[in-house]
Amino acid sequence: MADSPSPDCGSSSLVAPSGDRGYLLTEQVNPASAQLDQLSTDELVGLFIEEDLKPQQAVFGARTALSQAVDAIAERLKRSGRLFYLGAGTSGRLGVLDAAECPPTFCSPPELVQGILAGGAPALLRSSEGLEDLESAAVNDLQQRGFNSDDCLVGIAAGGTTPYVRGGLGHAKDLGALTIAMACVPSDQAPLPCAIDIRLLTGPELLTGSTRLKAGTATKMALNILSTGVMVKLGKVYGNSMVDVAASNSKLVDRSIRILGDLLGLDRKLALLLLERAQGSVKRALLMGSCGLETDEADVLLEAHSADLRAALNSQGQSLPVQD
Repeated sequence: MADSPSPDCGSSSLVAPSGDRGYLLTEQVNPASAQLDQLSTDELVGLFIEEDLKPQQAVFGARTALSQAVDAIAERLKRSGRLFYLGAGTSGRLGVLDAAECPPTFCSPPELVQGILAGGAPALLRSSEGLEDLESAAVNDLQQRGFNSDDCLVGIAAGGTTPYVRGGLGHAKDLGALTIAMACVPSDQAPLPCAIDIRLLTGPELLTGSTRLKAGTATKMALNILSTGVMVKLGKVYGNSMVDVAASNSKLVDRSIRILGDLLGLDRKLALLLLERAQGSVKRALLMGSCGLETDEADVLLEAHSADLRAALNSQGQSLPVQD
C-alpha cells in the first residue's frame, strides 16, 4: 500500500487566494522544460545546469542596487545599527543562513546580523508557508527583536507578493529604518515599500513556481555579496583575508596560522605562538606582530580606529604583508 500523503502536501482548510499570481515572472511556465518528466537523466541534468547560468546574469543585472545597499547598510552599522533579513519559506531560510554565517566568518556579534523567518525556528526544518500570509506577524516578530529606526531591514520575497514581507517592510519604513527589498520579479509586477529595490530576474523556473531553484540560487548569491561587502566596509577584511576570524576550531586555527604566515612572514610554529599570545584573535596578532605591541596595546589601537586594521596600521606607518 502506498504511504499516505504528508499533511504538509495538502490541507482541508484552504484560504481563497486574493488573485491569480500567474502573471508573476516566477510563476510563469518555462517552455524549455515542457517535457521535463520525459527527459533522460542526462538531458534533465544538462537542462538544469544550463538554466543555472541565469542566476549569475540576474545578480549582475542588480549590481547597482546591490552596491547602494552595501554602502547604506555599512553606514547604518557604523552608527550602531543592525541588519535584519526577513522572509518566509525558502527566502526566509536563506536569510537565516546568511545571518548565521556572519559570526564565525567575521567574528561579528550575533545580534549584528539577524535572520527572521515566518514561523520561527521550527519553520527551518518543517514547512510553515501558511504563516507568510500574515502581515501583522512580521510586525510582531520585528518588535520582539527591538527593531528600530537605526536598523536595516532586507525583506526577501522571490515572488514579491508575500504579505509577511510586505508588512515587515511597511513597518520598517514607517519607523524610518533603512528598507531594502529583494525579489525575483520586476518591480512593476510586485512593488514593495522600500528605499532600495534589488530585483534578481531569473525568469520562469524549470519546475513551474519552484522558487527554491534559480530564484533561490540568485538570492543566495546576492546575500553573499551583501553581507560580505558590508563586512569589508566595516574593516573586517584586510586584502582578501578574513582577519576578524576567531580561531575556535582546528580548521580556523589552521586558517589563522596561514594568514599570519602570509602577512607577517612567520613559519607555522611562530605564527601559532603569536596567535596564542593574541588569545586567538588574528587581527590583534597582526597588530602585535607588525608593530611590536602587547595585547592590551593592540586593543587600544584598534579601538581608536573603530577596529579597522588598515587604519590602525597606517597610524603606525605599517602595512602588510611584511617584506623581508
